[in-house]
Amino acid sequence: MMKIYQANIVPLNAEAIGTSAHGQALFVVNGNQLVVTIEMFDTPANQQHWEHFHGFPDGRPAAIATMAQDTNHDGFVDLPETEPVSGTTMVPFNDTPETMDIPNDEYPIADANGHFSYTKIVPLETLDAQFKQVFNDSELALDQRVIYIHGVANSLKIPATVAGEVATYDAHVTLPIAVGKIERLTLD
Repeated sequence: MMKIYQANIVPLNAEAIGTSAHGQALFVVNGNQLVVTIEMFDTPANQQHWEHFHGFPDGRPAAIATMAQDTNHDGFVDLPETEPVSGTTMVPFNDTPETMDIPNDEYPIADANGHFSYTKIVPLETLDAQFKQVFNDSELALDQRVIYIHGVANSLKIPATVAGEVATYDAHVTLPIAVGKIERLTLD
């Protein structure tokens, strides 16, 4: 049976970064495949944007972060500040989501207008096995997750209080710029 999920992706940190990134995500589970389609507008232009779904390994529903999560009041909601409401980074939407290899340079690159479109057919059996190995659970539970789009230009001045380093990538790469709650569509 086919299951369809979608997320309306809204801006986060828009005032601080000077652009209101927004878009849509569609997730279609059909047999042994997950088809992921993400289209974004008004992202920081001419650069790569990390994108993932985040959630809680214990199955609690994740919520989107808002400026209310700016607990240190530096004007930015950074990656660590999203965790209390959104959980941890789970599955990347890069060249190979099923490997769950997050810190790499295999993510979409926005054009000069800040637009990008991403489509990937993910083998569910491989993703489920990797998800189970990492989170001790094979249930993706998409309707309990949120999607984040990350990344601002290195030239953007951000305070030293903005955290979120992952491996060799700094907070410019991981800063959330947009977020959406993933919801299951009911088909009549």
